[in-house]
Amino acid sequence: MLNNEVPGNGLLKGKTALIYGAGGSIGGAVARAFAAEGAFVHLAGRSESPLEKVARDIQEEGGRAETSVVDALDEEQVDAFVDRVAKKTKRIDISFNVISFGDIQQPLMDIDVNDFTQPISLATRTHFLTTRAAATHMIKQRSGVVLMFGGSGPQTAPGLGGFKVALDAMDGLRRQWALELGKHGIRVVTMVSGGIIETIPWQTEGREEIIVEIAKSAHLNRTATLADVGNVACFVASDKAGAITDATVNISAGAIVDY
Repeated sequence: MLNNEVPGNGLLKGKTALIYGAGGSIGGAVARAFAAEGAFVHLAGRSESPLEKVARDIQEEGGRAETSVVDALDEEQVDAFVDRVAKKTKRIDISFNVISFGDIQQPLMDIDVNDFTQPISLATRTHFLTTRAAATHMIKQRSGVVLMFGGSGPQTAPGLGGFKVALDAMDGLRRQWALELGKHGIRVVTMVSGGIIETIPWQTEGREEIIVEIAKSAHLNRTATLADVGNVACFVASDKAGAITDATVNISAGAIVDY
């Protein structure tokens, strides 16, 4: 799917963005925001239907979007997707990966070892693969931004299984990539939210209690929204944030206290 109308201005005008998990709420919000700021967004995910919906929304607003069915845990599929986009657009400017980690949240004494390690393995594998694939092209152009989502922070909560450990591992991976890619002009940044209420499915058990806890943790009289995620992602990915790398950008409304 392609729309060749280009927004006349914007923070990301002329940039090419790859978004994995683009059919989800966060991926879709960032995709729409990137496109509204002028980026040509390439939407990747395992299911075509939700990607098509996001692409239609973008195109109806005059933005540019294409969709590709990609398993972001498959090395060959990721490399082929990125190479295909780079061949067409001649550059890769932004890579944003927000696929699910398949975490099962239980107390550590109760959880199966495979359920515990699964999110850690998936998180590190997919972010290694997608970052390496993008960096292969970013190194040649000596610029680019790898954007992560989640972050760890010093706090945790009981019963998270391997989820928080996976976020900690992602922070370590970000530091390693940022150090090794920085000399090539490539930035690596993590966004931290503390929880986006709009992303919690209506059928989730204990949804209202979760919402209360997210709101209670915030220092402001509001919590982060999908619009906040999109707006901040656009700034971080833009040249205006050119000095930010190997860092977390905290939009948790104070729910997560910085180190």
